[in-house]
Amino acid sequence: MARSVYVTGIDRGDGRQAVELGVMELLTRQVDRVGVFRPLVHAHAPGAPGSDHVVELLRGRYRIDLPSSELYGLTYEEAAALQAAQGQDELVSTLVDRFRALERRCQAVLVLGTDFADTNIPDELAFNARLANEFGAAVLPVVGGHAEDPEAVVAEVRNAHRAYTDLGCETLAMVANRVAPGAKQRIQRKLTEKLPVPAYVIPEEPALAAPTVAQLVEATGADVLLGDAAGLARDVRGFVFGGAMLPTFLDALTEGALVVTPGDRADLVIGSLAAHAAGAPPIAGVLLTLGQHPGPNVLALAARLAPGTPVAVVPEGSWPTAATLTHLEGKLTAASPRKAEIALGLFELHVDTAELTNLIEVGRSERVTPMMFEHELLERARASRRHVVLPEGTEERVLRAAEILLRRNICDLTLLGEPDAVRRKAASLGIDLPQVGAPPGQQAGGEPGADRAQVRIVDPATSPLRRQFAELYARLRAHKGMTVELALDVVTDVSYFGTLMVQEGIADGMVSGAVHSTAATIRPAFEVIKTSPGASIVSSVFFMCLADKVLVYGDCAVNPDPDAQQLADIAIQAAATAAQFGVEPRIAMLSYSTGTSGSGADVDKVRKATELVRELRPDILVEGPIQYDAAVDAHVAATKLPGSPVAGRATVLIFPDLNTGNNTYKAVQRSAGAVAVGPVLQGLRKPVNDLSRGALVQDIVNTVAITAIQSQDRKEPQA
Repeated sequence: MARSVYVTGIDRGDGRQAVELGVMELLTRQVDRVGVFRPLVHAHAPGAPGSDHVVELLRGRYRIDLPSSELYGLTYEEAAALQAAQGQDELVSTLVDRFRALERRCQAVLVLGTDFADTNIPDELAFNARLANEFGAAVLPVVGGHAEDPEAVVAEVRNAHRAYTDLGCETLAMVANRVAPGAKQRIQRKLTEKLPVPAYVIPEEPALAAPTVAQLVEATGADVLLGDAAGLARDVRGFVFGGAMLPTFLDALTEGALVVTPGDRADLVIGSLAAHAAGAPPIAGVLLTLGQHPGPNVLALAARLAPGTPVAVVPEGSWPTAATLTHLEGKLTAASPRKAEIALGLFELHVDTAELTNLIEVGRSERVTPMMFEHELLERARASRRHVVLPEGTEERVLRAAEILLRRNICDLTLLGEPDAVRRKAASLGIDLPQVGAPPGQQAGGEPGADRAQVRIVDPATSPLRRQFAELYARLRAHKGMTVELALDVVTDVSYFGTLMVQEGIADGMVSGAVHSTAATIRPAFEVIKTSPGASIVSSVFFMCLADKVLVYGDCAVNPDPDAQQLADIAIQAAATAAQFGVEPRIAMLSYSTGTSGSGADVDKVRKATELVRELRPDILVEGPIQYDAAVDAHVAATKLPGSPVAGRATVLIFPDLNTGNNTYKAVQRSAGAVAVGPVLQGLRKPVNDLSRGALVQDIVNTVAITAIQSQDRKEPQA
């Protein structure tokens, strides 16, 4: 029987989508077949019932490989007709049948309760309670606290708990959401005193309430004249209605504002976009009223001034447009992944996720899927937060990854680059780096004491550390003729500066390579950090996340043709890396022959390396030479190496050379649909990791998390 969680509420506007997203995250960390079920769905949107924005967000984000139709019960209209004709019992029976059909295919199911918005359901709370009981699901009620007095929030949460309990529900915990940040601790204290179940209090987050430009375009039916997907994804944090002359108008601009002005005011259009380009302040976009399109020369200049910034036009005037805009709130959709990360970060910061996971009681799956492995990386990094330096501070993918890392509270960051350039780039992408300039222990939104991840922006050319680093580098490279004067120039290179931050303990690790070459990333580490004791070589591994397991491949990125001694060292390092990340090491030393079936220099190298591993680390299981199929396929292993403790069960696969390793990992990645996490460098005294120049944002997030975990194991616990 699947374990189900029914997230419900008591009224509209509770922002429970953030809680639903957080609960789904917890479920997918534990099991690999998680379903989502919306018993009743609105049918007014095109393509309904498969148009519910939360269901489609969860389905896409968590790779729910089930037909969309199976994730829904009935439309509200169908439910009303069925209830009118045959009664509520028949309606509930129909919904239970559809839920059970989904439940049979899943290990856990998240149920999304009715939304209390134009539903026409008598006693909607009782209806949700009955469905939860019939589904056999525990309930997690969410109570909205937006613009509510703290005492009123406490009273509403207590009443909701009593109501669901009296209706026979198993209540996991209670959530007060969207409360005033300054009232959070007071509400938390009172609920902890008065409730018999855990209570979690989540403060209002303006970035979640803010609609995106795309949502405003959809709501107003605007025509988009300029702008790209990133620009349309920007949050709108306010409105500036243009009617004044340009100097006065510019003074009224605020960060993240949408400029609303008649289409014939070319001066305001160009002025606001020029201000955005200068970063003073960055705006969300421009909405032109009265259906008036600027001339082609104005649009061409606008496109050059602020590439990607949206400019759209609506037929209505300013007054009806304002009436539409001011009532819109942001929502989580598949088209707004940034908001999903913000919501998850908020949930993880204010909810005791370990406690809630235990309450849900979902047994952990023996299979390890790519998503589960990625979740584990982020959770381990967050558990003991470290500080990672990212030298490529103006690179778009790095900035997008930084926002996720900060919002999810995974690690503290230093971005290297000229501060104004970094901030302008972030603003042009609609990226919010919420902790820039915040004092330690100060949360975005002003709540003191919240342990939020912090970010600094450092320019190596102007940093006070420049002289200190130059003197250190000159000492380390004096045997190569390095002087302090020369070193002052060397350390302005972001790769060297970041590496020296790690060496001096100012940062715990470094991740680079999105735009720099592998050599540019690794060379400073060789010169400054050097190899760890007992390691003769720096090498790399990839974590290859297959459908049901994680394998470790090495070396696929650094050493072109290692000799037997180096190959043995790579294998021993890879075994340690595998164990560090929860993969039980069973090493296969790969070759084109298995056992004693082949001979030649290449096979002999692998055979000697295998013997060295056994001699140096008799505690590690190792087999070689062995072919790939015999290493991973139990049936082949039974024929080629019967009785081997590794054959058919290998988890760490060591390739004889870079040519073989690099091509194999890419072939498996592309042909088998594996997620390749890495390369992860091993053998350095302190963690520095390289990125592929084709790295995606999630690749960067994963690599930073790995770097943080590596530093946790190297660093002495702090008192």
